[in-house]
Amino acid sequence: MSSAHNARLTLIDRLSDGEFHSGEMLGDALGMSRAAISKHIKVLQSWGLDIYRVQGKGYCLSQPIELLDDVWLREHTDVPALSAIPVIDSTNQYLMERVGQLASGSVCLAEYQQQGRGRRGRAWESPFGSNLYLSMYWRLDAGPAAAMGLSLVVGVAITKALHELGAPGVKVKWPNDLYYQDKKLAGILVEMTGQTGDAAHLVIGMGLNIGMGAHLNQNIDQPWARLAEACHPMPSRNTLAATLIARLKDALIDYEQHGLSSIMADWPKLDNFIDRPVKLLMGDREVRGIERGIDEHGALLLDVEGDITPYLGGEISLRRDD
Repeated sequence: MSSAHNARLTLIDRLSDGEFHSGEMLGDALGMSRAAISKHIKVLQSWGLDIYRVQGKGYCLSQPIELLDDVWLREHTDVPALSAIPVIDSTNQYLMERVGQLASGSVCLAEYQQQGRGRRGRAWESPFGSNLYLSMYWRLDAGPAAAMGLSLVVGVAITKALHELGAPGVKVKWPNDLYYQDKKLAGILVEMTGQTGDAAHLVIGMGLNIGMGAHLNQNIDQPWARLAEACHPMPSRNTLAATLIARLKDALIDYEQHGLSSIMADWPKLDNFIDRPVKLLMGDREVRGIERGIDEHGALLLDVEGDITPYLGGEISLRRDD
């Protein structure tokens, strides 16, 4: 890790209290000039941190942030390995590159993803310290075919966990998002390696918007929500991470034993678009109808003038049809 990288993390730690810190005091603490501090601040702003400067007072974060505490997280989670890495390309990529070396259930968290990924290779906006970026590796001995519908199981597990934590308005959007008041709250990305006849190596990633600032709006192409709007009272970020890790692990164990049957009873009350007009986007094609939930394979059921058809596939997107 470079000295510049360490200096930036130290700066964030100093600023995390949300109070003003003068450039001179920060420079003295880090052993560098005020000009060097100013350059590092610009990099931190590019990481999505909302830092402002007031003449005569110094630098201040727009709101305090709670940094991930890897020691606390290891003590409060039951997983074989946990890596909390401040700055990373992508938590999913980190685990995918280490599939052969990891025990099933290993977890990676980050404060900031430089190359956060969503579905179909889309970028995932990942500002430092204000959201939760979490991935878990899971070995599924039943093989790749058994992983069908896994993102639905993960979505239900995370949604129910957020309900327990004080956010009862969170819903699931087929096949891999969490919504609050028709706005995107979280995305789930399941990546897999493995051949037919062998175990499936899965990396289940999640990006959850907790307190992302409105200053990042210009980079996001759809309405989004913050957990801070949906959850009262808000849990600490570390408690949130530990709870979601535990619920995700439980869901994966249950999925190995029961498959999708474990969520069928919960789906209708958690489905954000059930019995509402929607449109499915499949490349250049659009299909409009009323969403009627999912079938036993996890396919979306679309009612088009009384004719219900299941849709399943990696290139289908669901949207509200206004």
